[in-house]
Amino acid sequence: MPEVLNWQPEKRRKFLMNGELGEEGGLPHPTQNRAFQYGDGFFETIRVCYGRAQFLEFHWDRIQASLQGHRINPPANWNFTTFQEDVNALIQANDISDGGRLRISFFRAAGGRYTPVTNKLVWIGEIEPLETNSYALNEKGIAVDVYPEMSKLKGPLANFKNMSAAIYVQAALWAQNEGLEDALITNTTHSIIESTRSNLFLVSNRVLYTPGLDSGPVGGVMRAAVINLAIAEGYKVYECNISPQEMLRADELFLTNAIRGIQWVASYRTKRYFNSTSKELIGMLNRDVITAS
Repeated sequence: MPEVLNWQPEKRRKFLMNGELGEEGGLPHPTQNRAFQYGDGFFETIRVCYGRAQFLEFHWDRIQASLQGHRINPPANWNFTTFQEDVNALIQANDISDGGRLRISFFRAAGGRYTPVTNKLVWIGEIEPLETNSYALNEKGIAVDVYPEMSKLKGPLANFKNMSAAIYVQAALWAQNEGLEDALITNTTHSIIESTRSNLFLVSNRVLYTPGLDSGPVGGVMRAAVINLAIAEGYKVYECNISPQEMLRADELFLTNAIRGIQWVASYRTKRYFNSTSKELIGMLNRDVITAS
């Protein structure tokens, strides 16, 4: 008798479109999408641990600020509770019970050219599984340097994760060409404000320093979480301008973002750094994640 194959159709990914679950064919065509046409929007990346979205209230607050900054109007009945329910539905529909990376893109509805014909919100959520179920500190420290070719403008949209991300793409390509794991971004007054994908922290004598939001970095969710955690654990934290001289004087240097948590930096130019504070903080971070799961 012929062998019977136990064939199963491949499960299709589920997307979230304005709060409704659907498949890829239901997403808006790129040529009718202002995010594609003009970069008219922003996005959020949210870490999932143990099947649960992390720091969702922080993300919600930044989404609200970003919508206001971009002059995009959400539906009148949209609130944190419905947003949380939608996010949980997306996680469950894609069978993410452990770690995951969730990206939500927010943009203005189609119509118009530079001047829109509507300010209505369109948003799309997508998720992929991650191998790790908690935040893991990189075993090998990364090497960074300052990207010299472009500077980031300060302004009312500087603290958001905007669709227009040319400076980060170009800086990442420059770092790759230089054999570095990441590049540091400066503002127009030459202060170092962030990396291509993370916020920046310096440690000197167990005191934490990070660029202030008024200097132009993305207002990272993990940045806020680490500041709150560090203060609760007795660290002093200061927001200030960071120059190359401060970088060279620091004892430690680490980067934070919502997906990776904390990454320690081993070298900046000729300077080498320790990672004891990074280890302490990521241990505390994972402690809180496990407690909440």
